[in-house]
Amino acid sequence: MSQRQVLQVFEQYQRARTQFVQAVAELAARPQNVETLQNAGVMSLLRPLLLDVVPTIQQTAALALGRLANYNDDLAEAVVKGDILPQLLCSLSEQNRFYKKAAAFVLRAVGKHSPQLAQAVVQCGALEMLVICLEDFDPGVKEAASWALGYIARHNSELSQAVVDAGAVPLLVLCIQEPEIALKRIAASTLSDISKHSPELAQTVVDAGAIAHLAQMILNPDAKLKRQVLSALSQIAKHSVDLAELVVEAEIFPVVLTCLKDSDEYVKKNGATLIREIAKHTPEGIPPLCACLIEEHEDHIKAAAAWALGQVGRHTPEHARAVAVANVLPTLLAMYMDTRSSEDLQMKTKKALKNILQKCTYLPALEPLLHDAPPNIMKHIVGQFSKVLPHDSKARRLFVTTGGLKKVQEIKAEPGSLLQEYINTINNCYPEEIVRYYSPGYSEILLERVENYHPVL
Repeated sequence: MSQRQVLQVFEQYQRARTQFVQAVAELAARPQNVETLQNAGVMSLLRPLLLDVVPTIQQTAALALGRLANYNDDLAEAVVKGDILPQLLCSLSEQNRFYKKAAAFVLRAVGKHSPQLAQAVVQCGALEMLVICLEDFDPGVKEAASWALGYIARHNSELSQAVVDAGAVPLLVLCIQEPEIALKRIAASTLSDISKHSPELAQTVVDAGAIAHLAQMILNPDAKLKRQVLSALSQIAKHSVDLAELVVEAEIFPVVLTCLKDSDEYVKKNGATLIREIAKHTPEGIPPLCACLIEEHEDHIKAAAAWALGQVGRHTPEHARAVAVANVLPTLLAMYMDTRSSEDLQMKTKKALKNILQKCTYLPALEPLLHDAPPNIMKHIVGQFSKVLPHDSKARRLFVTTGGLKKVQEIKAEPGSLLQEYINTINNCYPEEIVRYYSPGYSEILLERVENYHPVL
């Protein structure tokens, strides 16, 4: 047998392996084939091909395994039990970019299903390899590694901490600064997945300098990137006052308000969540929102600021007071009543007023509104007075001396309406002659009595 014939045997074997692995990878892409492949023992046949001498066979074997593991947790478990992960990671750092991407895909496909499977990925030493891939020259490798790390970190704080301990966070912060949009998206998403579990994990992300870079991307035209950026900032801000203030200090206002009018529903939702997470912790967000309300010329920005202030005020009486003390209520009322305001601005200011007023028990901020508010807003203002005055003698006295009681007597309410009920509750806080004294027309009655009075000489 000649040398040529001998080599031909090897070539045929190589061709057969190549055809097999390519066919399996294609079949694995279609869910209806997966069960048949599994029953045919595909896992044990693909495993040795991960160490094949031909790089394309290795890569395609990894791709096929990833597609199978991605399908359900049973197949992902079969990858773990078949001891495939250690083989996959064997000499990964020396492999080419195609293999690295395929290997990261397998790790992601296994780790995504459950904390237990993600833990199996961690235990086989995958995190160190994935972190090395974050430093790879090829952005596609970085993206695949970042994605796999995110799927591991999202399960719980222990797995997230393992990702942090492997040194991933500073490299992920570098990834969000890369020019490729796809890499930015996945890295921001992974930082969000790490930050969400605890204040300590969020602080690790902050310490790596993530906030400033994330904040700069709020105005990026790519909607999918904006979703992830807003989500990451929300997951940081939600944990504590200090973290929320750090996000505000990155000058996210007023730019974040433009997200509330974005055409992408998820950008709107994540923008709203970010504002809410900041608002629930700290009044830090109130001054920039007030400035937007007064200084911005665009109605849609004013409407977004009004909505955000309403979200702040609706949390607790303390939040409502912080908004009211900023003297924002008269501005909201003026915008609501201004016929030049857009329909959206009128709707948002009305809702904001209602949200803040229903929680606000700080009466000095409410009293000026008694003179200008229309009936649909007036009922909320008078309602708050009717809650506070019965229990606060100082407030009752002040309400008389500042002209509040007189103003309430001038309100024309429908008999039996909620507004009339509130007025009755307020009037019941005072002696009858005081209420009569401040009622409209009472001074004329007194003057008439003076005129008709016959002096006793």
